[in-house]
Amino acid sequence: VLGSVHPLIPPHRPHNSMYVISDQGELITRYDERLLSNTKLSFMYTPGSDPVTFEVDGLRFGCAMGIEAHFPEVWAEYERLDVDGVLFSTGSGQTPDGTAAFATETQGHAATNGLWVSFAMSAQHSAAAPAGIIAPDGRWAARCLTDGHPALAIAGIDNRSESIDIAVTKARPWRRQARAGIYAAHLVTDNRSDDRGAF
Repeated sequence: VLGSVHPLIPPHRPHNSMYVISDQGELITRYDERLLSNTKLSFMYTPGSDPVTFEVDGLRFGCAMGIEAHFPEVWAEYERLDVDGVLFSTGSGQTPDGTAAFATETQGHAATNGLWVSFAMSAQHSAAAPAGIIAPDGRWAARCLTDGHPALAIAGIDNRSESIDIAVTKARPWRRQARAGIYAAHLVTDNRSDDRGAF
């Protein structure tokens, strides 16, 4: 997966995109950043409209980029689409604190949705937030160095691993049930419940 600007027919501005290329060198699909910053929306790009998924060796992936780290609905949508992982790429958070926030938010999305997440970040921002791979339990499975030099983070993705068993086989299915309304049948009509002004 590589990032690029995807030109549209003038006068439309291009998409900010990620191309998914097969091991045969063929274009499989393209993800276009959907939730743009004000600057990107005003002067640079046309937003995309759809999530994108693809499979590699039996694992299903989605893509996200830019400031989409700030939008939980992007990550929840990929969980509903039953992906195993999301490939996330961003240039920076504009400040060291912003860059670190992107990493923290992405870690939270991985844990909240039980997803593997690749966090691709420019090497120049590695002191604040080095690139890496986050496991479905929210821990970093692999991380690049913080020295500003280009590097690769590599981790084996195994959804049967004991270390992530709870995140993948228990927490993720339970959250799906919780989001689907299982609590409705357990609600009661009770004055003690309704009166929020009493101990």
